[in-house]
Amino acid sequence: MMLDGTEDEEKFLAAGIAGLQQNSFYMHRALDSNNLRDALKYSAQMLSELRTSKLSPHKYYELYMRAFDQLRKLEMFFEEETRRGCSIIDLYELVQHAGNILPRLYLLCTVGSVYIKSKEAPAKDVLKDLVEMCRGIQHPVRGLFLRSYLSQVSRDKLPDIGSEYEGDADTVADAVEFVLQNFTEMNKLWVRMQHQGPAREKEKREKERSELRDLVGKNLHVLSQIEGVDLDMYKDAVLPRVLEQVVNCKDELAQFYLMDCIIQVFPDEYHLQTLDVLLGAYPQLQASVDIKTVLSQLMERLSNYAASSAEVLPEFLQVEAFSKLSNAIGKVIEAQPDMPTVGVVTLYSSLLTFTLHVHPDRLDYADQVLGACVKKLSGKGKIEDNKATKQIVALLSAPLEKYNDVMTALKLSNYPRVMEYLDIPTTKVMATVIIQSIMKNGTHISTSEKVDALFGLIKGLIKDSDGVPKDELDEDDFKEEQNSVARLIQMLYNEDPEETFKIIDTVRKHILTGGPTRLPFTVPPLVFSSLKLVRQLQGQEENPFGDDASVTPKKIFQLLNQTIETLSGVLAPELALQLYLQCAEAANDCDLEPVAYEFFTQAYILYEEEISDSRAQVTAIHLIIGTLQRMHVFGVENRDTLTHKATGYSAKLLKKPDQCRAVYACSHLFWVDDHDNMKDGERVLLCLKRALRIANAAQQMSNAARGNTGSVMLFIEILNKYLYFFEKGNLQVTVAAIQGLIELIMNEMQSDTTTSDPAADAFLASTMRYIEFQKQKGGTVGEKYEALKVSHAG
Repeated sequence: MMLDGTEDEEKFLAAGIAGLQQNSFYMHRALDSNNLRDALKYSAQMLSELRTSKLSPHKYYELYMRAFDQLRKLEMFFEEETRRGCSIIDLYELVQHAGNILPRLYLLCTVGSVYIKSKEAPAKDVLKDLVEMCRGIQHPVRGLFLRSYLSQVSRDKLPDIGSEYEGDADTVADAVEFVLQNFTEMNKLWVRMQHQGPAREKEKREKERSELRDLVGKNLHVLSQIEGVDLDMYKDAVLPRVLEQVVNCKDELAQFYLMDCIIQVFPDEYHLQTLDVLLGAYPQLQASVDIKTVLSQLMERLSNYAASSAEVLPEFLQVEAFSKLSNAIGKVIEAQPDMPTVGVVTLYSSLLTFTLHVHPDRLDYADQVLGACVKKLSGKGKIEDNKATKQIVALLSAPLEKYNDVMTALKLSNYPRVMEYLDIPTTKVMATVIIQSIMKNGTHISTSEKVDALFGLIKGLIKDSDGVPKDELDEDDFKEEQNSVARLIQMLYNEDPEETFKIIDTVRKHILTGGPTRLPFTVPPLVFSSLKLVRQLQGQEENPFGDDASVTPKKIFQLLNQTIETLSGVLAPELALQLYLQCAEAANDCDLEPVAYEFFTQAYILYEEEISDSRAQVTAIHLIIGTLQRMHVFGVENRDTLTHKATGYSAKLLKKPDQCRAVYACSHLFWVDDHDNMKDGERVLLCLKRALRIANAAQQMSNAARGNTGSVMLFIEILNKYLYFFEKGNLQVTVAAIQGLIELIMNEMQSDTTTSDPAADAFLASTMRYIEFQKQKGGTVGEKYEALKVSHAG
């Protein structure tokens, strides 16, 4: 039976481990008996297991680590041998007689480590010899692990400042040269891996190469840990050599990984001072390299470095970091004409973040970044790629987060130009972000020009989008969007009434383009903002603008009339009616009778022509009655006209109980406590008697329907109205009338045709207790109630 690749590998790995363990056993026996020759013989045989080509890098690593553990023990044995008098030079020569080159080089590196430690030869000579001898292995995987071993055994023996291996003959430059040479050779081996094997397995090989990348990268980490590598040495020797290797290898995976390594392992200060050299390499990389990510990481590190201390900011100015980064991004995008939109935007988003950290006071720099982004996006149309749009949102959000002030963002001329590239859903997201920023920071937007610019930015929430079917809109999301716009409208103001009026007019022009679904959300807050301005003008002792003023309550009311009128055209008559009544009340407070009358007229027209639902009619008529009752501005004629219509509407409601309640509510229109000229007892009584007739008719209908007790409750409600006006001193409401009504209610409740209603029972009992309480109070009120007989109420 044939094995598949994975089973084959497991079999080869098991065989390799078995061979390694067997030879290491004999090696240990030789070590225990101080038998150098046998120790070398068995260690070479053990290391021969690493000559295999049948294992993937992942499996090879398992085998290598087992061999590595044994080599550490062998190294300690070599150290003991030299202490017992064995010549390290002889030992260095002796291990080179191993039959196969790979075991020979592993042993050579192991003895070489002891050789350097003995200090019998300059460290640089041994290191140079080792790094050159390792060229004997050109198989990519075997060569990489061998050189990784060399790096590991030598890293603590490099000539460095303060190191015991530094001397006249050994310098930091020698250590750097050794690591750079090993790095260069390892990178070449790593790149060469892609050409091993058939083309169909390229993807598998790239995955394997990715697993080995840290072996190469560790060399750069070693370089960064060498104390003697100061800025000058890094600038003159290290970075140019590393970048030369990165650019010349022309390999996508290696270039991406190594550029990222450079950014991560070396200090931020070094990056800042070598920005020219580092950035110069980016346009030379392969077109397929994901430059946006590594360049963005560089800018992120520099941004954090700038934010870490104000003391480093002069360095950024000195090296003209912004200019260099901006130019580099332009060159990179030119060098990669096929760079996806997300890459372009990511680069400019990172540059803007950098700019806001390093040059927070230079709005011109921030605007320059946005302008460059606009230029690169030119001709691409609306961007619908999710990743790209997220980056644009990040780009546009950065100034809001930095300055906590939308007004600052509005100063950036290219800000709205970038927003033009957002698709419809993302435009809404960005508009919501802007509004949230305003809410969070309590931003004061105080001029009509700024408001106009702001509403231009959030137009995605203001105006219906062409081509978006309404059924695709999520209702809850839509409501939340429009509520946020409504909250924003309430925040727009200026202490100068004239400027506030301009703001209101500007907002009005924007929201009236909103379409039928939006106006019911956006018109009300605009109306109340306008009424707030009316109260502001009303609170001033005199109108500072005179008769020719551009802002007067009358002018505001004219604008309001036109604004509310739009709601009746978008099937929101009930809302429009409520707003007309609010305006009428405000006009009343301003003593503008014709204006108040006009608003009532509009409300009545809506009631008659647009509101047909019976429940809506009930709500509307009670709003009308309540508002009209509070009005004091009307003369006799106008008030009579409006009152007559209100009572007429009440009597025509569909259901008898609704008619009854509306009619008895109308009684308050003829009796207003604070106004003696608005107390007409006869008309109050007429309303109450009319309500009783309707209640009686309802009772007869309920008797016919059997079991409907609503009208009994109506009698009790009317009784309470009688008591109210009785106490207020309405002479038309007599004790006899109240007594008669009580008797009527008692009879009805005891009737065989009336079903028991606990709510009506409780309401009547409460009313009777109230009468008794009033009697016991004594005084004028008590005397009035004394004549009422309620003893049989129970």
